[in-house]
Amino acid sequence: MRRIKYKKVRKVQPNNFEYTGNYKTAPVAMQLFVYKEEAFKEYTDVLPEKAIKECNDDTKFDDVKWFNIHGLHDVELIKQIGRQLNLENFVIDDILNTSRRTRIEELEDVLFFSVKSILPKEDEDIIDTEQISFVLKDNLIISFQEKKSDYFSHIRERIRTSTGVIRKKKTDYLLYLMLDAIIENFFITIEKYEGSIEQLTLEAKTNYKADIITKVERMREDLNYLKRAISPLKEALYNLRNAEEDGEFEVINVNSYTFFTRLHHKSLELLDQVEYDLNSLESISNFHYSAQGQRMNEIMKTLTIYSAIFMPITFIVGVYGMNFENMPELHAENGYYIILGLMIVITVVMIIYFKVKDWF
Repeated sequence: MRRIKYKKVRKVQPNNFEYTGNYKTAPVAMQLFVYKEEAFKEYTDVLPEKAIKECNDDTKFDDVKWFNIHGLHDVELIKQIGRQLNLENFVIDDILNTSRRTRIEELEDVLFFSVKSILPKEDEDIIDTEQISFVLKDNLIISFQEKKSDYFSHIRERIRTSTGVIRKKKTDYLLYLMLDAIIENFFITIEKYEGSIEQLTLEAKTNYKADIITKVERMREDLNYLKRAISPLKEALYNLRNAEEDGEFEVINVNSYTFFTRLHHKSLELLDQVEYDLNSLESISNFHYSAQGQRMNEIMKTLTIYSAIFMPITFIVGVYGMNFENMPELHAENGYYIILGLMIVITVVMIIYFKVKDWF
């Protein structure tokens, strides 16, 4: 399991755009959905010129347009798309700078939402993270992902098959669905860790080695990372939920705030689960140290009993090992057997005494 931590915020000069993430090999891919209740169009591997033309087509003003971009390492392409869609330079910079924390911000007629998405790999105990940014403008929503993933596959299928109310709603509802998918990935991640914590709890009851504490500390680091990723998301959702009263975000329909309230409650549930798991790890650590202390006490008690048994025997051996000439027992015919018998009797009496006292 690799150690996970936040990167330090890169100091990027104004208008000197730079992608600060790790996913720089896969080619940039773009998809576009244009839909309404009666129909939809899907453009796969669409060229940026075609996508921007569709996004700026005023004749399709009532259609919902979802422009999704996989890959941010082609900085010039991202700059071109952002400027042709009239995005501010600092918004483009925030899309490319993946070291910034989750936040939400409204700029005139544009709502910008940047969030950390997280999902464990199925066959490895590591966590993949990526920044996903959303830009809402009129009936257009643009999502910027660092790499290709399947977070939103079910949403695309719902659009294709007109399942539920997705084609009856606008971009704010689509944003809700995508944020909900991201939060579900957090639940999947935490569920995986809870299974590992249960196994670690059972292992701690039989394994007294130091590697238990090593595993606990690594898992604690990962859970603290999750907590640090969820906390700003909770704050952003709280601000979005509370914006209903003053109508702060114009691109969010007043009837859609209840969905974001639901997401805020989910983020609170995530934090509760992380806190519970951290407390479970603390309990494992305490149990392990207590078990280590108890085991050490048992060892010391056993050694003390052995020492107490051999102490009088050692004394007798020491006395008769002094080899003075005037020690009458040294010349006794059966002296050796008498002393040996005395040692055995003392040993048996002490063992019986310790047993009666229930000292072992």
